[in-house]
Amino acid sequence: MDLRTGLNPYGLTYYLGLQGMGTPRANPRGKGLEGFIALAEELGGKTLEIWEGWLEKMSDAELSALRERLTALGMTPVVSSGLQNGDIEVCIRAARALGATMIRFALTPVLCGDRAAAGARWYELVAGVRRKLEAYALRAGEHGLTLLIENHQDFTSRELVGFCDEFAPNVRIVFDTGNTFPVAEAPLDFARVIAPHVAHVHLKDYNVQWTDEGLRLVRCAIGDGAVPFKELFDILGQHHQALTAVLEPGALEARHVRLFTPGWWHGYPPKEAGELAACLLAARRNRLPDAADLRTPWERGDDGALVDYELSMIRRSAANMQALGFM
Repeated sequence: MDLRTGLNPYGLTYYLGLQGMGTPRANPRGKGLEGFIALAEELGGKTLEIWEGWLEKMSDAELSALRERLTALGMTPVVSSGLQNGDIEVCIRAARALGATMIRFALTPVLCGDRAAAGARWYELVAGVRRKLEAYALRAGEHGLTLLIENHQDFTSRELVGFCDEFAPNVRIVFDTGNTFPVAEAPLDFARVIAPHVAHVHLKDYNVQWTDEGLRLVRCAIGDGAVPFKELFDILGQHHQALTAVLEPGALEARHVRLFTPGWWHGYPPKEAGELAACLLAARRNRLPDAADLRTPWERGDDGALVDYELSMIRRSAANMQALGFM
């Protein structure tokens, strides 16, 4: 498979000035869009997923200049936003100006697969997703654009496929390879279900630390964790000759998936024992010792170490993917 691999900003949030925006812990020397493009160029990136917040205040002339710059660098742009707070009209304007064909949306604020934390509001969130997808897919379709819905630690593989079927033809999936564990699915099982509907990939990996309540997902260099990338792309390659992809190490805060607690399963349909067993087995690959303290510098309050931490991880991730032939 031909992968046009590059960067998105979400694994570099402190370096770029996005982490803790508006708080005393924000990076006052964040590199922003300029630093993001420079790093992608350094790593030989061919796809650039660009945060809506950088684009919304750009003039038409600035967007046109950015398009020319990315074209000269050989980078394919993807506009990136969220369904809850993003503005579809801003995204459409930016996508058309940049020559992008895809707009990525995270669907809900739920993390760690924890629908129980939302309580009864979970069902309201799902209803809201449907309403917005119906309207947004129509608007995007009028401009020949594809909406990419992400498995952002909230929806299962079959639920995402259901959205694609319901709001076809221009709703597709951006597959976050690390975000299958938070909904109790193994990466390869998840890939088999969604593969025909995938249009873009977030390359993410986690080391897993087992706890009494479930699985603690710890950020790591892509290729050093639990995700079996070669086997995963063998599956995707059965349906696609080429895809865009971006490197995205996990968040600076670990994700604790408390699936060993009964309440965590609120809002989920019944699950086959064999499927859960496959998830738990997959989570044992390159697993962490139970008692290891592997907090990120952000979690330790050591903000001075964060830039080097993020940059070394993204560079190792790129090297790992290059070694596998995926970048």
